[in-house]
Amino acid sequence: MKLVPLGDRVVLKQLVAEETTKSGIVLPGQNKEKPQQAEVIAVGPGGVVDGKEVKMEVKKGDQVIFSKYSGTEVKLDEDEYIVVRQSDIVAIIED
Repeated sequence: MKLVPLGDRVVLKQLVAEETTKSGIVLPGQNKEKPQQAEVIAVGPGGVVDGKEVKMEVKKGDQVIFSKYSGTEVKLDEDEYIVVRQSDIVAIIED
């Protein structure tokens, strides 16, 4: 199966959180917070959404930072994804 986002929606796959700090301290599972960094898996077509023209500014493969409490979590074929509006993406991570 494949997720195909509509309108200004973007499908994200969260990046794996670090389990140890830079100094080598191991973080217990319950104290870890889900990262707000993700990779763009699929991008909707944009167009007119809620009466406004929306141009999609992210593309498949981009690494982004998204708002903490945004989106809808979806589990598909043992993989977990988050579907967010493009406006919930706050930054693109560039090398």
